[in-house]
Amino acid sequence: MIPPDDPERALALVYAPADRRAALAVLWRLDERLGAVLAMAQEPMIRAIRLAWWREALEALDDGPPPDEPLLQDVAAHILPLGLAGADVAALEEGWAALADLPPDLGRHARARGRALFDLSARLLGEAAPRDLADAGEGWALIDRLAAGDGPDEDRAELQARAAALLARRRWPRALRPLGVLAALARHDARAGDPAARRQGSPARLGRAIVAGLLGR
Repeated sequence: MIPPDDPERALALVYAPADRRAALAVLWRLDERLGAVLAMAQEPMIRAIRLAWWREALEALDDGPPPDEPLLQDVAAHILPLGLAGADVAALEEGWAALADLPPDLGRHARARGRALFDLSARLLGEAAPRDLADAGEGWALIDRLAAGDGPDEDRAELQARAAALLARRRWPRALRPLGVLAALARHDARAGDPAARRQGSPARLGRAIVAGLLGR
């Protein structure tokens, strides 16, 4: 199993059931790959074309074997057998496409990407999604992009406050503890200072992640 590049998502995977861990890792790596498409292309048109390629390639997995692309092969091998369709996973593209626009629409990105990612993750983990799962996903996605430096300076405080409201404390069922870890870290970032100043890997963050993974809050 190849873990996500993000060390905090790699840590969160530890709390996934062993038989679902590989599928969740593939989903999160796919999300990272779509983000890398934006980072590697400067022209909005090129970004849109490359994102559309991924969307179409994921949708095509429902009708035939994957092409010679290792990540798509991993989606076919690990995600589709658990009941998700390629078209379901392709929903992630909409959120990243919102950042390919000029100006980037961070709010639409968070709604489309974060809500889809948390919902798909819950389905892979075999757990019915709680009513407020989508809110947590949206809040997490907002903080993730604010930490990356996205968002106009004049809007960052408002977006951070919105994320804090969406990430209100909740208790996560055991099967969804990987998402609980991500939400707990994002909630702390939303209520602290500038999310871009977070120190991934610091002892305090690791402790916070472990508590969330063990206790679900």
